[in-house]
Amino acid sequence: MVCPSASRNGWLTHVRGTGGPGRAVDTGCPAATDGPLFRRIAGPVRPPVVGCVSITSTRTGAGVGRVAKGLTEANLRALAGTRSFERGTGYLDAVTGIEVGGSGATATVHGTERYEVELTLDGPRGLSGECDCPYGLEGNFCKHLVALGLSLLARSASLPKQRKAARSRAQTLDAWLSDLSREELLELVRDRIAEDRQFRRRLELRVASSRGDLAWARSRIRELLDIGPFAQYGYVEYAAARAYADQAGQAASAIGELTGSGRAADAIPLAREAIRLLAGAAENVDDSDGWLGQVGAALADAHHDACRAADPDPEELAHWLVEHALHDDGDFTDIDPLDYEDVLGEQGMTALRRHAVEAWRSNRTGWAEKYLMERLAKAGGDADMVIAVHAADLAPDGSTHLTIARELDTAGRPAEALEWAERGIRDIEEAADLDAALVDYLADRYTQADRLADAVALRRDHFDAHRTLPAYQHLRAAAQAADGWPPERERALALLRADAERRPGSHSVSVLVDALLDDKDIDAAWQAATETGAHDRQWLALADRPSDALDVYLRLAEPLTRQTGNALYERLVGLLLSMRDCHRRLDTPDEFTAYVTALRTTQRRKRNLMRLMDEHGL
Repeated sequence: MVCPSASRNGWLTHVRGTGGPGRAVDTGCPAATDGPLFRRIAGPVRPPVVGCVSITSTRTGAGVGRVAKGLTEANLRALAGTRSFERGTGYLDAVTGIEVGGSGATATVHGTERYEVELTLDGPRGLSGECDCPYGLEGNFCKHLVALGLSLLARSASLPKQRKAARSRAQTLDAWLSDLSREELLELVRDRIAEDRQFRRRLELRVASSRGDLAWARSRIRELLDIGPFAQYGYVEYAAARAYADQAGQAASAIGELTGSGRAADAIPLAREAIRLLAGAAENVDDSDGWLGQVGAALADAHHDACRAADPDPEELAHWLVEHALHDDGDFTDIDPLDYEDVLGEQGMTALRRHAVEAWRSNRTGWAEKYLMERLAKAGGDADMVIAVHAADLAPDGSTHLTIARELDTAGRPAEALEWAERGIRDIEEAADLDAALVDYLADRYTQADRLADAVALRRDHFDAHRTLPAYQHLRAAAQAADGWPPERERALALLRADAERRPGSHSVSVLVDALLDDKDIDAAWQAATETGAHDRQWLALADRPSDALDVYLRLAEPLTRQTGNALYERLVGLLLSMRDCHRRLDTPDEFTAYVTALRTTQRRKRNLMRLMDEHGL
């Protein structure tokens, strides 16, 4: 099933089922920014366990927004999308152990691993499916579900009879259980406890939680989060990570049970200890599939639910939230202090801001401290505090000045924004280190304010420090707007030409030729390329006349004839086709025929080249 909870970045969907934690899918829903409100609507969230995703439409495939009502090939394609549907047709032989039930069917599909799939045929929301493959856990109707659906369609004649028989068996079983005495039911449960260690642990935790046996619950939670039984040489490999996450997820269940039994105040310290233990364990687990991340999210939810139920001391909670956010544990569980606004109240939020400010003042360059302060300041509409946070740790390239300028623009303070941008230009000692985005921002502001000479001067300085084609293009645009491009162009080209003459064959040569080509000055570009050199790409761009182009193609083809490799052969054939076109335009096809004949003679041992030439009629 798909269970939502609030996250820092969006709507975080926890995928849960029957065995361990699933994945999270950030659907980007802006409503998730209101964590407390959502939690009031959604209620307590149980911890994720490995399982399947109920799907009636896909997030990324062709079935977005659709609900398929019945089991048909068309509906399977609509839910899965064309690509997954076509891939699913290749998995029909991989479907094993089909069990038809009253509402649908389950099976195992053998892909990269063994995946458990369940297809509901006529549920409340129509045709839907569950699969624990990675793609399915991300909220998609996968190829394994398609394979099961197609397998069921292949036996459609007998399917109604099988479903009727399954419903009859379920009713018979339910009636039989109802007739059992209390002792007989207890015996069944005891047998299950003896056979299934995980089942026994879950029941034991529920008992301890319901009775308020905090010491025993704490010891059990520590056992659940211990990597020892799954680790080899102190590390949990990928193959065992899911099983460990399955066990660790039970800790969140136990904490939730404690809250549900009226012991929320006891659940709070247990949740915090579990979060700390899991974060420490995660350093020694290959969590490539993100299972532990989901357990961490479940523990965060359990902590929040306990706080909502227990009404803890706001000062103490605020202090813990800040400390948690500033340490690695905070990154792992993604607990957002702002989600606790409904629990903290006015007194707690004041304490939260005070603790955050104290932490930031003691470490003004710390990423976590800055991030927390910025979020709190923005949430409170305090633009000055946002600016103060950034101003305390200015980057040496002016990028922070630009961030501050944009924050001031958002706050409706454009004059101050311009001052900070100009300060960024002044504060940078080396022009070559200046962030180009800051230059773009300030040049745009100058242009909007009709300060065209200032925009040209800014672009000129930037070009002097960065002699690149984009810098040249920006200078040209600014100078043309100010009706002063000819002298600026002469100066800029003189710099590029001097660079090219000092370092022939270097990057500066490329910029000179590119700048002239961008100006559509082909003759000057051809002359510069002839005098200082050019790259293959530039020679091809210069070859606008058939005779010139032919010389370029011959020069580029010559080194390719001395090399081998299919990619090189394709390039050579491309050049030969261009040569043929030039000879046709020059009315000299005989010369091309002679060239190709000679080339075939010298290259005849390159069979792949000969084949390519044959395919193109060369």
